[in-house]
Amino acid sequence: MALVKFNNGSTENAVTPWFNDVFETFFNNSFVSDRMISRVPAANIAEDDNQYHIELAVPGLKKEDFKINLDKNILSISAEKKLENTDESKKYNRREYSYSSFIRTFTLPASADQGNIGAAYVDGVLRINVAKREEAKNITKEIVIK
Repeated sequence: MALVKFNNGSTENAVTPWFNDVFETFFNNSFVSDRMISRVPAANIAEDDNQYHIELAVPGLKKEDFKINLDKNILSISAEKKLENTDESKKYNRREYSYSSFIRTFTLPASADQGNIGAAYVDGVLRINVAKREEAKNITKEIVIK
């Protein structure tokens, strides 16, 4: 035996249960909710004549939360933040612990100077500058015709 909800003759809310069920199912679906909550920060990568620039949007962290490692030509950027909100003066029915971590890896090109990498964390953006080797820089000069 199946139980079916009826709208008791009301036509103005005839679509509402279906409409609500569709959106509730859509947003509670683990496939969609996992994609809506990004697990890794967004990155911008650019270059100019002298450097490669990597920027990651990582608000809410401190510079101490990051680890940047270089292994051969693989640049790994990771962060871990663990936050516990506890108040011993209250009796909790529910406690939530906040924990977030990520790791991003980038393969540096052969033209990167692996000995000259710098990083700064300002206003929620982690900026990493990787210098280019001298032989990889675009050298512009005028050629004299003889």
